[in-house]
Amino acid sequence: MPPPFAPPVVLEGHGVRLEPMEVGHEAGLREAATGIQIQVYMSVPEPENAVGYIKAALAEREKGVRQPFVVRELAGGQIVGSTSYHDIIPEVRRVEIGYTWYGRNWQRTYVNTACKWLLLEHAFETLNCSVVGWRTDILNLISQAAIERLGAKKDGVIRRLKLRRDGTIRDTVVYSMTDEEWRSGGQSHVFGLLHAPRSASGQPPGR
Repeated sequence: MPPPFAPPVVLEGHGVRLEPMEVGHEAGLREAATGIQIQVYMSVPEPENAVGYIKAALAEREKGVRQPFVVRELAGGQIVGSTSYHDIIPEVRRVEIGYTWYGRNWQRTYVNTACKWLLLEHAFETLNCSVVGWRTDILNLISQAAIERLGAKKDGVIRRLKLRRDGTIRDTVVYSMTDEEWRSGGQSHVFGLLHAPRSASGQPPGR
């Protein structure tokens, strides 16, 4: 079997560390998920279901279609959320960034921008991706604004793509950034966001 296109790796910088998800992270993820007001379009696990959430993510990692991370805030050392590369397509050197959520006290902070910088830099500079994608629920306007804030281009809407957690059918908004866009201004734009004032548009994207 060939090695995975996006193998497990630790990414660290700008106050956060992304660690490959393992079952041993269950307590930290459970604590981070506690107290979040979960919306129907969020990928946040119920705290009591953290083990199942991890096992499902690791099963997708074994298939080579997802690389899940936990997000650790370095100043205090605590796990504050999770994010992933997913829908990985090695043939076209494509990954998507999603399954992203943060604990209640870490939303609309520097954490999301730092994570996106680390993931984008690694995707384009190390994995040599040709394109990075995002997708989010059409109802999640805050997520759409946050993705657009990164400079991603809106590719369109896929209607009736999947079920929400309440059983309703969602339309999904799809975004992407190509390697040419990254090198012609996207890289400097995202790096500049690391030092920009936060606003409501900085809400972390959700898949």
